[in-house]
Amino acid sequence: MEARKLTKMALLTALLCVSAWISFPVPFSPAMVTALTLVAVLTAFLLPPKETFIVFMVYVFLGAIGLPVYVGGTAGLGKLLGPTGGFIFSWPVAYTLLSYWKGSNRSFLSYSWRSIVITIPIVYLFGVAGFMIVTNTAFDKAIWMVMLPYIPGDIIKCLIGSWLATKLKF
Repeated sequence: MEARKLTKMALLTALLCVSAWISFPVPFSPAMVTALTLVAVLTAFLLPPKETFIVFMVYVFLGAIGLPVYVGGTAGLGKLLGPTGGFIFSWPVAYTLLSYWKGSNRSFLSYSWRSIVITIPIVYLFGVAGFMIVTNTAFDKAIWMVMLPYIPGDIIKCLIGSWLATKLKF
């Protein structure tokens, strides 16, 4: 790979790590509100699919080996296999698919609907399923704990990430 591509990938990996620290807990759920979604959308729109996948796999690997890069400065295999681990596993899939299906029209409208329609269902499919498996929680309770309260914020973060992606010359 070229130095320019590697630099972009390293920068976006670092931004993912930093954005995960911008988070706060909510009293009713083990999941946290975080800025990670915004940077993840930006990454998918700024890089081609292969590079997007590599960035997210590096991010997952960094946390798995113990660097505190996951939401709230957490790390380790326990986090990956814990109640919110399904969300972490979803990111390489969801954002690589977003990068793949981003289209050639770099408009806010095009990016916005794609980021919402592609990533949110995939992330929550993995996240809710992982939560249900680990905690043995029923589906109806799980969606109220780790999905429905977070969707409005995720839509806003997708919109901001989409807007930024149309403005950046990366």
